[in-house]
Amino acid sequence: MKITRIAVAALLGFMAASAWAQEAVIRKKLEADLEGAKIDAITKTPYSGLYEVRIGTDIIYTDAKADYLFIGRVIDTKTMEDKTRARIDEVSRVKFSDLPFDSALKMVKGNGKRVIAVFEDPNCGYCKRFRQTLNEMDNVTVYTFLYNILSDDSAVKSRNIWCSSDPVKAWDDWMLNGKVPAPAPASCSTPNEKILELGRKLKITGTPTIFFTDGSRIPGAVDLKGLEAKLASIK
Repeated sequence: MKITRIAVAALLGFMAASAWAQEAVIRKKLEADLEGAKIDAITKTPYSGLYEVRIGTDIIYTDAKADYLFIGRVIDTKTMEDKTRARIDEVSRVKFSDLPFDSALKMVKGNGKRVIAVFEDPNCGYCKRFRQTLNEMDNVTVYTFLYNILSDDSAVKSRNIWCSSDPVKAWDDWMLNGKVPAPAPASCSTPNEKILELGRKLKITGTPTIFFTDGSRIPGAVDLKGLEAKLASIK
């Protein structure tokens, strides 16, 4: 029995070392071919010998020699499950309770039981469209993080809104009605840099990006029907 256990342990160790060596070969070649792209993880999949290559929250596939790249979706033909989408959702998850809510604008409508967090830029047209969607909802709490990535003016607008006497109203006045906020006093400080750093850490590359209490996210604006369906699916 002892010999068998030693043999199994040795075999598992050999397999792990072999897998690591193969992944190292793939990493070295792809990082050269992709001009220094930072590869976060390489994992062998059960899909016909393909390897999953994760770069941030993006997923591509390659063969064992990294001679070819496969960019697209892996669909299970038996269940029609989008395996790629499921993996992207998995690696994109966050711990919702760890978000710095004291650095966000908080809007509560109705009983506020349904909770989301949104990263938005004040100069983002899609964010303004999404804000119209939120305006039509009830029984929701929305934490808005001012994520200024579109222009220098975005940071100026966010500062003026954050430093106003009623930031939530000032945000809605601007996003819904185009009412320009008054200039902020020189003494007022904002969490702008903190949120910019957080957004980069979370690999947020566009606005709006919506986070849900289960840790999942939706990049981009979603309509009322889609948002209601997503919230209903969260247990």
